[in-house]
Amino acid sequence: MPMATEADFEAAIAAVGDLTRDPGNDTKLRLYALYKQATDGDVAGKRPGFTDFVGRAKYDAWSKLHGTNAQDARAEYVAVVHELIAAESP
Repeated sequence: MPMATEADFEAAIAAVGDLTRDPGNDTKLRLYALYKQATDGDVAGKRPGFTDFVGRAKYDAWSKLHGTNAQDARAEYVAVVHELIAAESP
């Protein structure tokens, strides 16, 4: 996967807000997890309880990326956003 600069990452973050189609919950969770891994590193803390469905899904998505370095997470985030943008283009 090609390297993504910090500027590429910041541009991809901004571009997510400009998407016209909802990418779906799975893709949104993937983007969330990649963002958190790129900016905060490995997940920490306790897994939310079973009544916190959203928090639990976010925690689980992020924890799947355990050990992924920040550069790889940024590059994958940028790649996913570019795919979403390309899918919206006619």
